[in-house]
Amino acid sequence: MPTTHEPAALDPEVLAKLRRISTATLATRLFALGLRQQFLVGVAPLNPDLDGFVGEAFTMRFIPAREDIDTLESLPGEDNLQWLGVESLSEGQALVIDSRSDISAASAGDMLVTRALHRGATAFITDGAFRDGHVLKTLPIATYARATTATTRLTSFHVADLQVPIGCAGVAVYPGDVLVGDRDGVIVVPRHLAPGIVDEALEQEELEAYLHTRVHEGEALLGGLYPPDEETKERYRQWKKARA
Repeated sequence: MPTTHEPAALDPEVLAKLRRISTATLATRLFALGLRQQFLVGVAPLNPDLDGFVGEAFTMRFIPAREDIDTLESLPGEDNLQWLGVESLSEGQALVIDSRSDISAASAGDMLVTRALHRGATAFITDGAFRDGHVLKTLPIATYARATTATTRLTSFHVADLQVPIGCAGVAVYPGDVLVGDRDGVIVVPRHLAPGIVDEALEQEELEAYLHTRVHEGEALLGGLYPPDEETKERYRQWKKARA
């Protein structure tokens, strides 16, 4: 069940900066801190036309279904944790589901995702599959999954826990971690690290934008362009100063 402890709110400026940073850049910054794999490999956006999202993780954990428990008659029950989880979402949260990387059934469909949208959620993520993919592609909420299927969740999954540490696509996700998504996928930023990496990550984004212009002009990577040596960094600082 949802925990009663609420972590201190993240600085809105930190969240705003994260919206300007790609998952690739965040992966590099986290690697520099020793975190080798925080990207949800294989989990892709259903609507790549959306720019992405930033949200605080609200976690849901699945276990295998059991035929005497997971029935159509169980859906209206007051102990349906999937319904309770969606109704517990707060503004700015992203629901992330541990489906054990199993795509044999849908983790959710358009009704739950639409309700999450109206609860103020920024994203709905699973390392499994969604149903109603054609509808989810039209909604203004980021959805990420490994596949789409029509098969109901009840055939494969039972919702066992909310707001507990989970694994999603092989990555540990703790309630309140910061999830950042773009057209490539989703990365998990440990909550306590987010404020300390955003400024360096933004600087890396701008530096690489500058380097990209030089690569497009035909320059070779070797010789100090990429990774940039001190001469290239100085030319970048002058370029940045001129733009300012």
